[in-house]
Amino acid sequence: MKKVTPFLMFDNNAEEAMEFYVSIFKNSKIIDNGTFEIDGQQLLVFNGGPYFKFSEGISLFINCDTQQEVDELWEKLSVGGGKSQCGWVKDKFGVSWQVVPSVLRKMLNDPDPVKSKRVMDVMLKMNKIIIKDLEKAYNQK
Repeated sequence: MKKVTPFLMFDNNAEEAMEFYVSIFKNSKIIDNGTFEIDGQQLLVFNGGPYFKFSEGISLFINCDTQQEVDELWEKLSVGGGKSQCGWVKDKFGVSWQVVPSVLRKMLNDPDPVKSKRVMDVMLKMNKIIIKDLEKAYNQK
């Protein structure tokens, strides 16, 4: 196990949540009753009762390689939950996810502040992040 591992406390449906996440993500599996893995990242889950609720203060960040991956994860994770701005979705269990194309980070960290600001301005107006719109802003002359 890695030194730091996300731990998610559900009311009474941790097993259902694990099955849901494993059904969505490629390269994922349930390891045991309270542990599952997504692309090599282990997550722990526990049924802790109704005392603790998820909030946007903690989210799981997904680096997506393609628009197809963004689209697929955006739709699947938000079923029974909700969609928000800047690539955020909340799943049916209340867990917040950021569904973000990996190219966004490169664009936002560009040494040219004008380019990165254009990208940020466009991204802040989006719900689901659209790579071609980011690229258009990034390459604008």
